[in-house]
Amino acid sequence: MDSTKRNMLRGVAGLGLAGALPAKAVELPEPGYDRIADGAFKPNWESLSASYKTPDWFRDAKFGLWAHWGPGCVPEYGDWYARSMYLQGNGVYDHHVKTYGHPSDFGFMEFYPRWTAENWNPGELLDLYVKAGAKYFVAMANHHDNFDMFNSKFHDWNSVAIGPKKDIIGIWEKEARERGLKFGVSNHGAHAWHWFQTAYGYDPEGPRAGERYDAYKLTKLDGRGKWWEGLDPQALYGGAVMPLPDGIKTIAQANDWHEQNDRVWTEAPPLANPAFTRQWYLRCKDLIDSYKPDLVYFDNFDLPLGQAGLDIAAHYYNASVQWRGKLDTVLNIKPQGEPKKGYVADVERGFRAEISPEPWQTDTCIGHWHYDRRVYEQNKYLPAAAVIHRLCDIVSKNGNLLLSIPVRADGSIDDQERRIVEDIGEWMGRFSEAIYGTRPWEIYGEGPTQVGVGMFGESQQKPFTHQDIRFTTKDKALYAISLGRPVNGKLTIASLAKGAKYARGQVRRVQIVGDASPLDFRQDDKGLHISVPVASGHDIGVALKITGVV
Repeated sequence: MDSTKRNMLRGVAGLGLAGALPAKAVELPEPGYDRIADGAFKPNWESLSASYKTPDWFRDAKFGLWAHWGPGCVPEYGDWYARSMYLQGNGVYDHHVKTYGHPSDFGFMEFYPRWTAENWNPGELLDLYVKAGAKYFVAMANHHDNFDMFNSKFHDWNSVAIGPKKDIIGIWEKEARERGLKFGVSNHGAHAWHWFQTAYGYDPEGPRAGERYDAYKLTKLDGRGKWWEGLDPQALYGGAVMPLPDGIKTIAQANDWHEQNDRVWTEAPPLANPAFTRQWYLRCKDLIDSYKPDLVYFDNFDLPLGQAGLDIAAHYYNASVQWRGKLDTVLNIKPQGEPKKGYVADVERGFRAEISPEPWQTDTCIGHWHYDRRVYEQNKYLPAAAVIHRLCDIVSKNGNLLLSIPVRADGSIDDQERRIVEDIGEWMGRFSEAIYGTRPWEIYGEGPTQVGVGMFGESQQKPFTHQDIRFTTKDKALYAISLGRPVNGKLTIASLAKGAKYARGQVRRVQIVGDASPLDFRQDDKGLHISVPVASGHDIGVALKITGVV
């Protein structure tokens, strides 16, 4: 063994990822690529927690847009298609059999060459997103289907080799940075090892009962003369780590087995598949080193895969200091319960009840994460007003909103989505002074509407009303944002009543954000009563700038 290969193997062993490296890895010319960057951050929670501080750019940006886009959008049938199409009795399975054929004959891998992105114009989309007020943009780098949307050095199943034949992440990054946007990537791949195990199953009932699906049968040799010649399906599907056992005779029994086995969501490394952990680490480090993202979003409840995730976090922070001379990056995970320090916590499709002492983020989507034509046909997208109201609530509590706009397989968004993005931009164009660069006030707001707290809490969310008001502060001004049009041009802020706990100063001036003209107001023991000209209002809500109380 030459010294270069010996050094590479020693580095991997030091990460607890010892084992035979893939052929592509040992062909790389530079030794030590597998080791984390030198710096103040060590791969343990004590070091990460003690040394990390959220950068100001993120705290000031408040609003980002996300392209949760990949081959899973080809069927236009929503989320988790690649898993659910292998679950007999599931509506996705039924749709797949009817539309494409049985999963023993047409597996998910057959969608990859159909993802061609023929109408993708990233510059035009990002121009639209800039007009909508986004300050950062995030692109999905891989999903649970184990496919890399970048020029991956360690995984042959990637968008440069297959499908679009383009470096999707590289193109997004270039176009985003040219427009002054901070650029992030989302990595969902750490769960592919168990999430994709349904592809190794079979129908428990019906005319093809017991016949294994495509992943169980296909090998690299089977690709001769086909579009995937030279590729190994087992490298994509993850290997038969826990295939559905033989002998299951009912859909109910199969579903129960899946729920207790391959559906279990754990961030621990798979003991039966150490090669997967090794590959995830190498692929993730390649993603970070190649594109130098400002933000990395992990779709995980903790750092993924044990020590490998800690290694990646320390590497990312240390490398960012080398790139930019300071720690200027964000790492998102979705902790359950009280978050640790050392990253920026994300609450998927949810809210917080009160102001958080640490910056945080909500990620949500106007539809389903993967494009779903049914949402379009049924006109069920989240409207611009609901997006803005969520944004105002989140910002008032020291958070950011990362909003996904589902992208069709061809790379375009539909006309309803475009109209929503434009409506968001119209409101932000008038009132974003009350959003960007702000910090929370002593209280987040007032009003009758309660939020659905916690992960996925937005499913319980009732619409906000004009009586709901959210506060932000900046440069000794207090901003009050109504989450609806003031009725008859009148708005009362009870928190600013004379003698109220937080109304310590004397209100000197009230104006609509973006308009220098003062508004008429009076302050009594019931609140601050403001006259808002009907022509100056907005159906989504109006942001007021109040001086004298901060």
